[in-house]
Amino acid sequence: MAKVKMRMRTIANNRKSILLDYSPPIKNPVNGKLHRFETLKLYIYDNPADQWERQHNKETMILARTVCAQRQLDIQNRRFGFLSDAIRNSSFIDFFRTEARKKQQSLSDDWAMGLRYFIAFAGHDLKFPELNDYLCEDYKIYLLSGPAISRKGRPIKRNTAVCYYAKLRHVLRIAYKKGIIPQDLHSIVKPITPKETHRERLTLEEFQHLSETPADSDLMRRAALFSGLTGLRFSDVSTLKWSELRGTAGKYELQFSQEKTEAAEVMPISDQAVSFMGDQSNSHTLVFHGLRYSRLKTFFTHWLAAAGINKNITFHSFRHTFATLQLELGTDIYTVSKMLGHKAFKNTEIYAKIVDKTKRKAADKIMLKMPEAVVNVDAEEDVRPAAFKFIVHRNEKPMSNRS
Repeated sequence: MAKVKMRMRTIANNRKSILLDYSPPIKNPVNGKLHRFETLKLYIYDNPADQWERQHNKETMILARTVCAQRQLDIQNRRFGFLSDAIRNSSFIDFFRTEARKKQQSLSDDWAMGLRYFIAFAGHDLKFPELNDYLCEDYKIYLLSGPAISRKGRPIKRNTAVCYYAKLRHVLRIAYKKGIIPQDLHSIVKPITPKETHRERLTLEEFQHLSETPADSDLMRRAALFSGLTGLRFSDVSTLKWSELRGTAGKYELQFSQEKTEAAEVMPISDQAVSFMGDQSNSHTLVFHGLRYSRLKTFFTHWLAAAGINKNITFHSFRHTFATLQLELGTDIYTVSKMLGHKAFKNTEIYAKIVDKTKRKAADKIMLKMPEAVVNVDAEEDVRPAAFKFIVHRNEKPMSNRS
């Protein structure tokens, strides 16, 4: 393991430059070259002439020793990002573009649009050293102002701003983990608070009725009902392979990686859910081969109309249906969170709010008819609410005063 030591090199004007000496040399992971010396761009006065120069030397040496100690820790932990000044001074926009291409999927253009909006705000030439929390906060304000740079020229809504800002924070976290930026801006700048929206879903009766309604496409019908019985997203349903189905009747489970979170999941599923997968084929074949997101809108319009359901149901609505029905039928929220593959528990609590509203409505359905009050003309007016008044007959004494 290389040892890091401070060295001095005499320079002009009675000064010495401070270097770090790596012995033996370490290999730069970017270009593969051996790296022996690092110039810290710090200097001290060889013979300080006054109190100011002596104070400068003292503070500079403290800083240099701190950097030296940090470099030694970096080497021990095999973090060599400090070797590449070229990366740290390169284009953040190019880095953002590379990460967007890794994440972007054909069914969603969020990453591409997130990059476009950031370029519209920061320009094409933003470098890593120019990143700071002030720039990120200004970008947040820019998004919340509802800019319109898309082809349709419509201002973006708050929840769209939430999505695009999250893309920037995700890239900032990657840049910090790779040691390209010195600050964890992802943690420093807080996300935009989303606006609560109504999550359309089916009741159990509607879900049952829809399953009994004929559809133009058996493939899309089976895929939608399968999502409603498992809670899987479209991205997971469309990429599901037969090799990921394990077990036997009564003990079926899926072993797969979530497309969105890239997390490995093991999910028990019912025999009924398996029945909607269709006839088993080659293990490497897609279960719902030929499923296309672009065709779903028209399909759902016709299918729901045939079932007499007047709701704006999308494929994701079946995931919402699964979550709320599980909670309504007594499954605890922790289990539902695990079945949905949520990393953050707060994401599942949204469904709990929907169920609470349902419970509130159910609680108000049972109402007793209370007898109306009869006013005693000889007594003072009873100011209690009508629902809690007793019927008092004329000139009759209250029961509490009877002997």
